[in-house]
Amino acid sequence: MTDPARRDGADGPLVVRTPEELRRALADAGRVGLVPTMGALHGGHRSLMRLARERADTVVVSVFVNPLQFGPEEDLDQYPRDLPGDTRLCGEEGVDVVFAPETATMYPRPQMVTVDAGAMGERLEGASRPGHFTGVLTVVTKLFQLVRPDLAVFGAKDAQQIALVRRMVDDLDLPVEIVGAPTLREPDGLASSSRNVYLSEADRASALFLSRALRAGADAATGGTVAVREAARAVLDEAARATPPVELDYLALVDPATFADAADDHRGDAVLAVAARVGRTRLIDNVTVPLRT
Repeated sequence: MTDPARRDGADGPLVVRTPEELRRALADAGRVGLVPTMGALHGGHRSLMRLARERADTVVVSVFVNPLQFGPEEDLDQYPRDLPGDTRLCGEEGVDVVFAPETATMYPRPQMVTVDAGAMGERLEGASRPGHFTGVLTVVTKLFQLVRPDLAVFGAKDAQQIALVRRMVDDLDLPVEIVGAPTLREPDGLASSSRNVYLSEADRASALFLSRALRAGADAATGGTVAVREAARAVLDEAARATPPVELDYLALVDPATFADAADDHRGDAVLAVAARVGRTRLIDNVTVPLRT
């Protein structure tokens, strides 16, 4: 790296804040792998970094809480932020560059031109969080333009997000390979998430109903789409009576190419996705369900 004075410790990653610093850092980077994040890094992010490390000469982790993807009633101001901790974790995983721009750097003026997520972006998460995927795809496009990665790694927990990013890359002919990493789960089955820090002990016990519902649905795959939905729904009906209750936003079995509801005679892989609120915390999770018979 060209500016070692910007490193957080002798062996840590180079931390850059501006596009100019980023360009200098990547001047002789070889094959670049990007892991886009909003910080508050955890074990799930580590798995993304390791996958990028396997496939790239230089690994860049972006840390940016993107206001464009938050709605007016969402937790932008409360979203956890810990850049020193994030930088240490990146150093432990051999990350070369942390790109941590300020909001004014990414959006120096009101963003007039954005990336429309289309019909797929209006379903599930898009229906619950209007404009969310426009914000996601816009910031991802900006990061691709600034970092110019050869590949970018995204987690499968955000299944709709990675499907939309792949479609955007294909539709807009962006020269980036999109790599999906499996969802990392904690020992009790809860999907790793930056928002898990909000969960009380009681909240966490109720949150485990989400992964149980997904497992129940997947276990019912031989019965077809109706059986998958009914098995998952039965667990979530129980979850609604828990203390605290799990307040379901959606449960859907969808075609992974479009995120439209899977037809009753759907064959091949489908995505069983759930979103719910436990206490103050909104959580999402999903599994791939093979429907072969």
